Amino acid sequence: MRSWIEHWEPENPEFWESKGKKIARKNLALSIFAENLGFSVWVLMSIVVVSLGSVGFNFTVGQQFWLLIVPNLVGAVLRVPYTFAVPKFGGRLWTTISAGLLLIPTAMLAYAVTTPGTPYWFFLLTSAAMGLGGGNFSSSMANISFFYPEGKKGLALGMNAAGGNLGVAITQLIVPVVITIGTGIHLAYAALIWMPFIVLATALAWFFMDSLTQAKPDGQSYKKALSNQHTWVMSFLYIGTFGSFIGYSFAFPSLIKISFVEYKSWVALAFLGALIGSIARPAGGWLADRIGGAKVTLGTFVGLGIGTIGVMVSVDMKSFPLFFASFIALFILAGVGNGSTYRMIPAIFKTQVDDDKSAKRQAAAVVGIAGAIGAAGGVLVNLVFKFSLEGSKTLTPALTAILVFYALCLATTWWFYLRRSVFATRPSLAYAGV
Repeated sequence: MRSWIEHWEPENPEFWESKGKKIARKNLALSIFAENLGFSVWVLMSIVVVSLGSVGFNFTVGQQFWLLIVPNLVGAVLRVPYTFAVPKFGGRLWTTISAGLLLIPTAMLAYAVTTPGTPYWFFLLTSAAMGLGGGNFSSSMANISFFYPEGKKGLALGMNAAGGNLGVAITQLIVPVVITIGTGIHLAYAALIWMPFIVLATALAWFFMDSLTQAKPDGQSYKKALSNQHTWVMSFLYIGTFGSFIGYSFAFPSLIKISFVEYKSWVALAFLGALIGSIARPAGGWLADRIGGAKVTLGTFVGLGIGTIGVMVSVDMKSFPLFFASFIALFILAGVGNGSTYRMIPAIFKTQVDDDKSAKRQAAAVVGIAGAIGAAGGVLVNLVFKFSLEGSKTLTPALTAILVFYALCLATTWWFYLRRSVFATRPSLAYAGV
């Protein structure tokens, strides 16, 4: 059994070059693999639900959306305890456990879709189990943050986050192809295809990853972060960026099928939204580094508002090309916003806390809190789609509500981080590149 690493000095250049870098990169690669599978399983129902009617499970629109909402909700809730799991169990053991747990929802899905008459409540329970994959992001990010020196954390965490987000696109690209291999629709393949990779990720984590003794829980930083107004401001903004990304990722395939039945074959291209949105995330951080996170975030919400209007017009005109293009734009802008908002957090807390070490710890705590709340934003997105389609049989009320929310996010960004009076009272905000 592998022991914990007692001596770890990533800030020491000699230690980093001689030993630390190799170990950190190995753990990052294995972490990305496991986290990517977590995202893949988390959004699996987004593709499966589109084909349930083809294999005899004729659920209502409301029931179908609950199958999308539940994994999103469970994943968001689990992000909080998963953040503390790494200090408690160690990165190696927890990655092994969290990866292995993904066998539960995949096995449940394989059973559900191959058993005639499977009740709706079992599908709902299966969706909830898929939420296990949503918690992996927080534990993975927390684990990797301990391995890298401060000057290299940004790139490492960006790669880790983007690698995980790509799991959404991989699922939505591969599953529509896999389930049509042979004659008819074989939804069991949507579950079975992941099982060998889950076993592999579990084994690799157990035999090759490491745990650091210095990765201790920092409850005090969380308590301080919870009492800071900027924690909640940034969490609110992250609902608008990551909440949009994950919410649209879950809903996009179903929205294509429901709103444009004649174009349902285009569900196979729904993966493009999540793919481009994931790639855009590092670009958002890059832009924020150069022109300021708040400016990029403000521009993002302006763009998200325009994209939402584009979807509204497309639904009214029955124009699928405009509908698809507008949603792709929403994914890109949400991805950029994910990067820019995460870039804002350390810059803001650098101005709020005098002690640099404490500022970094509180910023790390806020990243975890905002990540959980932002993921919950995806639940809200799918709830408004559900109620809109059930109540008025159209997306217009939902899109109107989302447009109003983006306007609130835009106003919040300007009020807290771009007003002239803010810089007059806290000039350090401007110097920090917020």
